[in-house]
Amino acid sequence: MSRRRALRLPLLLGIACALTLAAPVVSQDKPNVVIFLADDLGYGDLGCYGHPILETPNLDAFAAAGVRLTDCHAAGTVCSPSRAGLLTGRTPYRLGFYTIAGPERSHLRAQEVTLATLLKAQGYDTCFVGKWHLGDLDPASGQPGPGEHGFDHWFATQVNAFDGPDHPGKFVRNGVKVGPVDAWYCDAIVAEAVGWMKARPDQKRPFFLLVCSHEPHTPIRPPQAYSDRYADAAVAELEKTMPYGQVHRPLQRAIRDNAKYYYGTVTQLDDAFGRLMKGLDDQGHRDDSLVIFTSDNGPETPVTVEESGNQWQDPIRDRCFGTPGPFRGMKRFVYEGGHRVPGIVRWPGHIPAGSLSGQLINGTDWLPTICAVTGAALPQDRVIDGIDAMPGLSGQPLVRPTPACWMFPVGYDYRYLPSMAMRDGDHVMIGWFEPKRREQGNSAWVRSTQLTRFVLYDLAVDIAERHELNDAEPEVFARLRERMIAHWREVQAEAPDWPALGKK
Repeated sequence: MSRRRALRLPLLLGIACALTLAAPVVSQDKPNVVIFLADDLGYGDLGCYGHPILETPNLDAFAAAGVRLTDCHAAGTVCSPSRAGLLTGRTPYRLGFYTIAGPERSHLRAQEVTLATLLKAQGYDTCFVGKWHLGDLDPASGQPGPGEHGFDHWFATQVNAFDGPDHPGKFVRNGVKVGPVDAWYCDAIVAEAVGWMKARPDQKRPFFLLVCSHEPHTPIRPPQAYSDRYADAAVAELEKTMPYGQVHRPLQRAIRDNAKYYYGTVTQLDDAFGRLMKGLDDQGHRDDSLVIFTSDNGPETPVTVEESGNQWQDPIRDRCFGTPGPFRGMKRFVYEGGHRVPGIVRWPGHIPAGSLSGQLINGTDWLPTICAVTGAALPQDRVIDGIDAMPGLSGQPLVRPTPACWMFPVGYDYRYLPSMAMRDGDHVMIGWFEPKRREQGNSAWVRSTQLTRFVLYDLAVDIAERHELNDAEPEVFARLRERMIAHWREVQAEAPDWPALGKK
């Protein structure tokens, strides 16, 4: 154990004890549901997930009070697809999220049924705060926003806070532009969320709160007090040992001194999460609330990719020091590091405190899981890819009729990367689509491309996905190859054609 980790252990134990002693003052039949979604936070980016440098006492204490998931995944490998999958329980390509929202006017369509809509029908108050990134928030766009997708109250930015972290100026509250906000992004949205919880007219009604932070997505500019905590020689030495998913750091720019900004931002995010939990606990809702913390995809990185020899010349990413832990790949990659993320769930009396679960939990599982515990009925007129994962939160085996899968985001010139991953137990099949022709739009390519190459790995013995098993396990390879082809064709048949929708 490092000296930094050893020094903070008593503090973590004290926080965990304080949380355990909090007493509820409000009781209700249905649990409140709170989801906190970090942005570009890697699997290995928390103290409780083994990071030797980062100080995340609030999330570490939260994990001590609930279950920490070791095989938790976002629904996609980039922002918009992942968020769409979480809200609908559906694989993002079924929804038309082939990349981030925007190209070909893609957005979360009105006919999609969201978790907020289902819970609102169950009598829940609903609130969204933070980064939407599922369409245009301008009413003139004609695209449905949080209000049309079931949220009674919302305070959102369309994308990231590129105006600056201390004065983000693109917030919209319930359709009305707010103007510059005198707070860092995570602080502003947590304050809005806590204020909304306190101001609800009927405090006995259950509520659903979705909090989507900007952090630690670029630009990474935390308050100086946070970055200064990591500006020492011990951090510099430990940073040299950090894994980055078999993805090279920039070879021609000295950027290691920037690590303090990333680490400071994650600790700032941890403090904001702690204030949200305090707000929940202060209102007596600790014991009657199901709280989920996770991330929308793997960590961003300024990389030199060996397969292409091309270096990303994007200095805004020079402060990205997130890690996927022992896994291969990062954001955008369909290898495990691109979508395996932290997942921590607390629900006192229902989930054992301080427990671990190695069951595969995907981002599409949150909707059916929450529907199961709240009594909301799943939509019967469409495919729901996720499953009720509540037994898995206690470590019980899960049966998954539809395979968990992840696709690579269209629109990036990373043709050397694989296109699709599919899990079957510990086995993972990686597939490549036919290349996108220059003249093709995203929809045309998705609706026509086929899988042409496959690689099999076994995560039970090869967690870093280094050793291909196509020849060593031919029967497994043949079975999963056919299953992947069949699943892709089924998803592909449902993929919407955005140009046609836009014309209509």
